[in-house]
Amino acid sequence: MTMDLFARHRAVLPDWLALYYEDPLEITHGEGRHVWDAAGNKYLDFFGGILTTMTAHALPEVTKAVSEQAGRIIHSSTLYLNRPMVELAERIAHVSAIPDARVFFTTSGTEANDTALLLATAHRGSNTVLAMRNSYHGRSFSSVGITGNRGWSPTSLSPLQTLYVHGGVRTRGPYAHLDDRDFIDACVADLEDLLGHTRPPAALIAEPVQGVGGFTSPPDGLYAAFREVLHERGILWIADEVQTGWGRTGEHFWGWQAHGRGGPPDIVTFAKGIGNGMSVGGVIARAEIMNCLDANSISTFGGTQVTMAAGLANLTYLLEHDLQGNARRVGGMLIERLRAVAAQVPHVREVRGRGLMIGIELARPGTDEAAPEAAATVLEEARAGGLLIGKGGGHSTSVLRVAPPMSLTVAEAEEGAAILERALRSI
Repeated sequence: MTMDLFARHRAVLPDWLALYYEDPLEITHGEGRHVWDAAGNKYLDFFGGILTTMTAHALPEVTKAVSEQAGRIIHSSTLYLNRPMVELAERIAHVSAIPDARVFFTTSGTEANDTALLLATAHRGSNTVLAMRNSYHGRSFSSVGITGNRGWSPTSLSPLQTLYVHGGVRTRGPYAHLDDRDFIDACVADLEDLLGHTRPPAALIAEPVQGVGGFTSPPDGLYAAFREVLHERGILWIADEVQTGWGRTGEHFWGWQAHGRGGPPDIVTFAKGIGNGMSVGGVIARAEIMNCLDANSISTFGGTQVTMAAGLANLTYLLEHDLQGNARRVGGMLIERLRAVAAQVPHVREVRGRGLMIGIELARPGTDEAAPEAAATVLEEARAGGLLIGKGGGHSTSVLRVAPPMSLTVAEAEEGAAILERALRSI
């Protein structure tokens, strides 16, 4: 049955629509932190549909909210008053830490970043954008144009002039040998030098932890130091929180708060986890930035009632059950467990991350050379052991990505770590 579906998939869908595993997996249902495939096999899910199933599969509070809202009305567009959209916007504005915040809902993180770029370039009157090397911001024409990861950027054409900045990857590149303070100073000097050679950009867009890039991040404080340079020149700071938002990093509710000196970003984008699987994305910005557009605009599907009901129920559950604290506690235990395993596996170059956002970078033993074939082996072995994980990385797909639902229990973390240990030792 699965192979028949695979053949049908290949016959009608694009070749570049990637699938995991030599024998592709059809997931039919889930509950909590587990999913089942079409053959009835059960898996512990450590990837959550690319960090999207944030709280749990089939969370009763979310499914109930979706069902009840669907029984009333599913959709009307933004041309009419929409109570669930207003209520969720109020909650998000409150937790954003952005003063006089306005919220615009989209259907994805790609569209959210697209909107943030539109706002920033319109507000600043510039089509130049600063982005980080190894970054990923989406699949649209403009977001691909600012993506600093060659594996996810299929064209050099772009409506924007993009300039790439050092700093998103701590352990690679020309500054990797420096200590944290000198690393930040060198990246700031590079930014200042870059700005001296170009017309004033509209904004810097940055992921506090680079997602597709392999869960890499700079030392805490880098983006605060960048912001001082940008603020002096009136350049906006866009924090792409599509993967890092809502407490997943454990220590902070937003990833940017690890770099919080000087206050929040001018614009924050979000998506993925807030909908717990429903298509919800959005942009948060100060009113003066959000309201800068001088043309009419709407969103047909952004903010539709059923997705807003899901987002509101999901956010309420996350806050009331302190899933950020759980990500900090269980994630901290999991990362230490994986580091202990990694110390005995020559192919592991680094285990990094924070909270329930953990990357395991693989390299050929004794070198910094990426080992994508080793990552592929571990991915397959983990599946065979009953565990689903992701992969990514800017230097080929050699980083294993671990990002379970934030309600993960200690017992489930131990179970997943044991499966990963066996998979890593199989390389």
